[in-house]
Amino acid sequence: MLQVTGVSLQYGSKKLFEDVNLKFTKGNCYGIIGANGAGKSTFLKVLSGEIEPQKGFVSLDKNERMSVLQQNQNMYDNETVLRTVMLGFKRLVDIMDEKDALYANPDFSEEDGIRAAELESEFAEMNGYDAEYQASQLLNALEIGEELHYALMSDLDAKQKVRVLLAQALFGDPDVLLLDEPTNNLDIKTVRWLENYLMDFENTIIIVSHNRHFLNKVCTNICDVDFGKINMYVGNYDFWYQTSQLLARQQKEQNKKAEQRAKELQEFIARFAANASKSRQATSRKKELEKLTINDFKPSLRKYPYIDFKFEKEIGNDILMVEDLTKEGYFKNLSFTVQRDEKIGIVSDKSTTLTMLYDILTGKEQPDSGTVKWGKTISVSYFPQNNNEYFQNCDLNLVEWLSQFSNDHYEEYLRGWLGRMLFSGEEALKQAKVLSGGEKVRCMLAKMMLEGSNFLIFDEPTNHLDLESITALNNGLSHYRGCMLLTSHDQELMNTVANRIIEINDTKTYDRQVTYDEYIDEIT
Repeated sequence: MLQVTGVSLQYGSKKLFEDVNLKFTKGNCYGIIGANGAGKSTFLKVLSGEIEPQKGFVSLDKNERMSVLQQNQNMYDNETVLRTVMLGFKRLVDIMDEKDALYANPDFSEEDGIRAAELESEFAEMNGYDAEYQASQLLNALEIGEELHYALMSDLDAKQKVRVLLAQALFGDPDVLLLDEPTNNLDIKTVRWLENYLMDFENTIIIVSHNRHFLNKVCTNICDVDFGKINMYVGNYDFWYQTSQLLARQQKEQNKKAEQRAKELQEFIARFAANASKSRQATSRKKELEKLTINDFKPSLRKYPYIDFKFEKEIGNDILMVEDLTKEGYFKNLSFTVQRDEKIGIVSDKSTTLTMLYDILTGKEQPDSGTVKWGKTISVSYFPQNNNEYFQNCDLNLVEWLSQFSNDHYEEYLRGWLGRMLFSGEEALKQAKVLSGGEKVRCMLAKMMLEGSNFLIFDEPTNHLDLESITALNNGLSHYRGCMLLTSHDQELMNTVANRIIEINDTKTYDRQVTYDEYIDEIT
């Protein structure tokens, strides 16, 4: 069991969390959630011992082993892939190295023999004789082929290194497994494999992730980092979200009733305090007022933007017809027609293929052959995966930036749209060119809402967004009444929004009216 006792941590005047007391037990998977900057990854580092808290301590039962998903991809560049995986169980590798050194010693002594026997016994207890086979099996499952098992880590690309480091964390059946964003750079098939692996894992798992579908699938508990505390809830992410929203509403309602009662008591006391015949009642109400509790809400770090796409121009019968579209190196003879009420999830093994398709549909690129025909009633808004052209070298502040895309240039009107996306007060006067990745995404969403189009195209809109913004976007797209083409690595977004899936790859084109989960079930 991993136990956290009275842990507090702050940097300067910024308090991340205070007096945290938690127990992480065998057989459970704990998701760590919170706003960007709340301290999720920092808390994992406290658990692993990489960071020492100012107060309190973390304890792990004797003889239990903790494994951590490493974030430094170049940490093992001088090691082979297979050895890197096994280094996830360092004591095992240390025994292997010591045994090899003893057996290679030409002056092997009786003392060496006794030591070798001790090592062999410990090695067997650790199931060391199957270690290379188990490491190979993990690598194969994560699509790192046997031809790479004895290659140096420095020879692998970034995506391959991520998979090897994940295999390292899983290797050797650790008692406590710490995973920080384990689904990053994994394709959907590998994510599905990881989900199944973790659901069958019998020890303790603690995960930080922005992947809501993944959290819902594997988590038995949610630890919410907010208000300077870490509170644990039983259930997955969706259950936590519903519970937290309900508790917040109940608390507000209780406060509202308490405030109304306080007002009534104060009015009575002010009116009758000097009235002899009412003095006993006034005194009684003073005592009630003193006992009345109105909770002081601490400000949450969690902020939800307001995302709601509306349009005025109704959609006609002709929407979009793509016929025999070809672009060398991307796709050939691609054809599909969009009907009313369709929100189509577009997927491919190559993200560049989808970006090229969207650029052609919006007129930024030209096809080698084929046609794109938009209906006369259709207006299109496009969210590109790369939005640098909108912000690079732009000296405008956000009000001025948004004004470029509006027919109404009144500042308060534009500030209203920016406020929806959490840019209020001085934030709305920041220069566009200094925005973070998440802030740029929120500006692009404000632009698209302002345009009021009846056909939306999204190419990876959740990149750089926190869970709160992803949830708000998900709700906004689910309620949208227009047509849509959507590409996203966020499985929950794809599954709850898309009602048709088109897969575009070199050898095949899949096109069916199914949910994203149904599509995944078919291909895995």
